[in-house]
Amino acid sequence: MEYFVNCNTAPLSPYTAPLDRSRVQHLFRRAGFSASVQTVDQAVGQSADALVDSLIGAAQNLLPQPAPAWATWNRDNYPEDDDLARQTIRAQQETWALEYTRGLLNNNLRDRLSFFWSNHFVTELDFYDSPAFLYEYTNCLQRNALGNFKTFVSEIGLTNAMLFYLDGAYNNGDNPNENYARELYELFTLGEGNGYTEADVVETSRALSGYTERGEVRWTPVTFDPTTFDSGTKTILGQTGNWGYDDVIDILFQQRAAEISRFICQKLYEFFVHPDSDDDEGNAQTIISGMANTFQANNFEIAPVLAELFKSQHFFDEDAIGVIIKSPFDLFLNFINESGFPYTDTTLSFAMESSRLLGQNLFDPFDVAGWQRDRTWINTNFIIGRWLTSEVLIQGFFQENPEQFRTLAMEAVGPAESNTSNPETVVRALVDKFLPKGLLTPQDFENAMSVFKIEDVPENYYGSDYIPGGLGIWMLTVSMEVPQQVFLLLMHLARQPEFQLK
Repeated sequence: MEYFVNCNTAPLSPYTAPLDRSRVQHLFRRAGFSASVQTVDQAVGQSADALVDSLIGAAQNLLPQPAPAWATWNRDNYPEDDDLARQTIRAQQETWALEYTRGLLNNNLRDRLSFFWSNHFVTELDFYDSPAFLYEYTNCLQRNALGNFKTFVSEIGLTNAMLFYLDGAYNNGDNPNENYARELYELFTLGEGNGYTEADVVETSRALSGYTERGEVRWTPVTFDPTTFDSGTKTILGQTGNWGYDDVIDILFQQRAAEISRFICQKLYEFFVHPDSDDDEGNAQTIISGMANTFQANNFEIAPVLAELFKSQHFFDEDAIGVIIKSPFDLFLNFINESGFPYTDTTLSFAMESSRLLGQNLFDPFDVAGWQRDRTWINTNFIIGRWLTSEVLIQGFFQENPEQFRTLAMEAVGPAESNTSNPETVVRALVDKFLPKGLLTPQDFENAMSVFKIEDVPENYYGSDYIPGGLGIWMLTVSMEVPQQVFLLLMHLARQPEFQLK
């Protein structure tokens, strides 16, 4: 697969032209897990300003997923038998994973961001293994996904998932554990070695001590025990005092505002625009500087930064479209949304399990640094797996209802062409719908046409706008072969390099 150099030189100033179909699809692929034909059709022609405001407003007004009945369960709520308790735990976690994945499909920006932040403020479910802690963690992600980053940092550090995962629950004042203090700086706010010292890590771990009142992992929420808090004087980022947890957050955001802003905005840029922010050919660093200024000026509110980015010429530039490799979740959820095919819990379970096999296990990144994304999703084993699992997904939809493939094609070409007798019209519409940059060469498009067309038919089978003298025996709306043709085309496209991009 060709890797894209970041040559984008467009500015952060607003994109003012009405959005065409390609740019609407681009926005939905980046700000959510894509969208249906109908959603895209409704957005075509809108301004970036109006559409982005609508997406952000919907995300800010969306309530977190409702708490399940077991949200506050402890050991007393589970069967006494350990095996039965384990079965109950597994069923609850699987149910919550389904609900969360359904949210990713339906909620666009809010849950796209909650998924992004789960790979920033990383925990691993296998480590703490508690349905109640998982709910608390995902609830924190959803509530803060588009809110204030300082508040987010403060709240996420006290979730039970994080306290157990990075050993905050074992951070005693007389024997401080440095794990969370180190990751707070290195991974969550500043970046490795940027604006802090080893002494800051040690002193910060002392200030974060005391959240040690706990029972067993999985069962009992952690609470603060003042007898295990280090009440001595600490010096953190040049500030000296008897600091505690809240003081650490205040000092960090007061003393390192510029560093935090740039680090977080670079991560947002690389996730939403282009994975390479250091290419000399473009001006990514200038864009990131502008975003960081906005972040700092708005007291670390996330929404103004994303609004500026998503409305910008830089975001909608041709060099920003189709240059990020889909994650496994993108691969499957994008197709479900773009096809508009009805799905079931079985479909979502298949998508989650396939994603796990392809290196993206929901709620379980492989380490505290999270999934490294983009090029790491593509290797010899993964690309074959991506082909095969995509084909299984498409085959399942076809076996369920072949006729919905005709409907998809008719929606893709639009009402004016829905009764076309020109196969090229259909192929081009489906290529443009599922591949953000289309196919690379004219020969690639001819290959797609060959897959779609029926062999051993009369010369005039297709209409005269495709074959001179054609009678138009084939018609999109009525010909019995159409569902099979669309199915075979999608199976072919799923193996093209361009299908892997968003």
